[in-house]
Amino acid sequence: MSAIPDWCWIVCLGLLGLLVGSFANVVIWRVPRGESIVSPGSHCPRCEKPIVWYDNIPVVSWLALRGRCRICGAPIAIRYPFVEATSGGLFVAAGLLFDLPVQALFGAAFFWLLLVLSVIDTDTMRLPNPLVGVLAAVGLAGAIVGQASAARLTPLVGVAASGWLSSPLVSGFFGCALGAGLSGGIAAAYGAVRGKAGLGMGDVKLLGAMGFFLGPYVLLSLFFGSLIGIVAGTVGQRGKRGLADRKIPFGPWLAAGGVLAATIGPPLAEWYFRVIGIA
Repeated sequence: MSAIPDWCWIVCLGLLGLLVGSFANVVIWRVPRGESIVSPGSHCPRCEKPIVWYDNIPVVSWLALRGRCRICGAPIAIRYPFVEATSGGLFVAAGLLFDLPVQALFGAAFFWLLLVLSVIDTDTMRLPNPLVGVLAAVGLAGAIVGQASAARLTPLVGVAASGWLSSPLVSGFFGCALGAGLSGGIAAAYGAVRGKAGLGMGDVKLLGAMGFFLGPYVLLSLFFGSLIGIVAGTVGQRGKRGLADRKIPFGPWLAAGGVLAATIGPPLAEWYFRVIGIA
């Protein structure tokens, strides 16, 4: 039996990403409200009529319906197809980044959960513990399987060829402790100096969970996330006062930093160490 062509694998991943992108919208809407993600089925939040299958095709149905409910005509936010398309794109990216198909699926799960958490944090300024827990559990499961089978699943990056970081479990737990420990220390120091919270505990837990996927490269996710957040916050608040006192969701920037760390973390670190003469 011949192997599946690379292009076919990538296309299949993209289609899978679109499908679970539709489910992502369900999770994003229901989890913060404490609702079941299984029942009832998809329905219009205005008229509460069930959405038939042909009106629930990712991206395509939104375009065909021109962004409105077929029954009551209520507008359907453009965010729905955006999340679906982004999910599809992230799955394709995982397939291109990671050669081993099983590792690509772990990478896709990592990106997908970060997408869901990012949108929820943007909406509610919260990172639900159950979803952060799922993220950590998936990363830990990959490390356990990888440790037992010598297959590289998670961390996606940060498992060395030799030395103590060559163990997936050690690298994963080290990344978890590094992500949660450093960000928790920063949050505590900021609170002591400013007398108020700066980095939320949800962000600390998120970085800890991301550590199972990134190993020591979780530090890059914090660096990239902080950099992106500063730039975005500065641009978004141009001409406005009180930027330092405004609450800004940090989860989306940490998630973007996590994707960048998984994508360019190793070559960037190698380049940096070569520049400073360590490598």
